[in-house]
Amino acid sequence: MDRLKVLLTQQQIAKRVAELGAQISRDFEGESVVLIGVLKGATIFLADLARQLKLDATFDFIAVSSYGNSREQSGEVKLMKDVDQSMDGRNIILVEDILDTGLTLTYLKNLLLGHKPKSLKIAALLDKVSRRTQPIHGDYVGFEIPDEFVVGYGLDYAERFRNLPDVCILETDEETS
Repeated sequence: MDRLKVLLTQQQIAKRVAELGAQISRDFEGESVVLIGVLKGATIFLADLARQLKLDATFDFIAVSSYGNSREQSGEVKLMKDVDQSMDGRNIILVEDILDTGLTLTYLKNLLLGHKPKSLKIAALLDKVSRRTQPIHGDYVGFEIPDEFVVGYGLDYAERFRNLPDVCILETDEETS
């Protein structure tokens, strides 16, 4: 049996996403941006963030695999889907649900820099700084969180719990016994 403990409420998330949207709007005032969402986890964050932007914004998506159905990263990142349009000379904001070890985002940053953007920034809803193994940081970070396995607001465990409005710590019987 899985148990969920609320870490961040829907209201806390909405307030912080609005703040991030205002900051991005100021930083790119008068310019357009392409929000590139990392599938599937970042879709809810991307949608909410996009609605907060006072900019000309378009979307694209990229998909990678580094977890499978496990709670631990495999250590290998595989590109499953690249962007659909040219990023040459565009302002890219890579939108990710969680910045963890940095392995996935380092891979994606290097991949997207190969598309020759005008600028590349990273927006991450959550940041687990304590787990970082790669020297990468988010430019727009919602919350720094402890080293706990979290679900909800797009984050999943074996494709479950994405639809939860809050970010919750997932506790399993294995951990509590």
